[in-house]
Amino acid sequence: MNMKIAFVGKGGSGKTTLSSLFIRHLTAAGAPVVAIDADINQHLGPALGLDEAEAAALPAMGERLPLIKDYLRGGNPRIHSAATMIKTTPPGEGSRLVRVREPNPIYDACARPVELDGGAVRLMVTGPFTDADLGVACYHSKTGAVELFLNHLVDGPDEYVVVDMTAGSDSFASGMFTRFDMTFLVAEPTRKGVSVYRQYKEYARDFGVALKVVGNKIQEQDDIDFLRAEVGDDLLVTVGRSDWVRAMEKGRPPRFDLLEEANARALRALRVAADATYELRDWERYTRQMVHFHLKNAEAWGNERTGADLAAQVDPAFVLGEGVGAEVTTSV
Repeated sequence: MNMKIAFVGKGGSGKTTLSSLFIRHLTAAGAPVVAIDADINQHLGPALGLDEAEAAALPAMGERLPLIKDYLRGGNPRIHSAATMIKTTPPGEGSRLVRVREPNPIYDACARPVELDGGAVRLMVTGPFTDADLGVACYHSKTGAVELFLNHLVDGPDEYVVVDMTAGSDSFASGMFTRFDMTFLVAEPTRKGVSVYRQYKEYARDFGVALKVVGNKIQEQDDIDFLRAEVGDDLLVTVGRSDWVRAMEKGRPPRFDLLEEANARALRALRVAADATYELRDWERYTRQMVHFHLKNAEAWGNERTGADLAAQVDPAFVLGEGVGAEVTTSV
């Protein structure tokens, strides 16, 4: 299967821990994985075992946006310059597409291998929000690099792209929340945890986004009953306390095959649920949604900011898909 999977949830819900466990689970099974930290708080690297210095040294995608734009633009005649590309710019004939396994200059500049039990994962990060960003840039400028990358990504069989996101409104405004085959919302058994779910569900409903809830920090049956009453059948699995996770958070993770069986079972259930969405893939709808959000952003701010008519970037005959990816990649 080839899957794009998002983990979302409010701060402190455990979404980064869960996404890191899922990445470890896939890697241990031998699957090629690109892991992306699209949260400006940047916790995924340490959750995958990097120390502070290693995590801080990861190259920020947000700081390499000109390179990313220039590469993805390729020979697309509808995009007159890389400077006129915005985060929602869709690919068209002549654009360069990226794949999970194939090398490309974006991986060279922005991705670093992280060794895990059973193999290595390719990790990319948006980059932290720094004092220099205050007043001159917003957090969109950081996540925009991730969205452009996802818009030009063609993931092939048995490949996974796992993105640790925020549940903030930015992903709704830009359309990034429609880029995934499966979204796992990590929720604690609290009113606040459930309110984040309701917000996401409301946005997702209109766009056919597959959404499942992972109940985290479960201590007793009443916690499970509470979540089940609030989210119904969207509750996929629940996760409780983990000695393995506690050791990992202290920087001393045991071998991954020593993870508690109940939690290993939950991770298997996540993969089964994600894989099941493969049959539902609709590349035409996916492309149409990409164009919808691009036109919306062009009108709202993009045309004014770039001084260009960004609607003209849309290639009406182009549909992103696995076959198209191969053709475009070999022609550039």
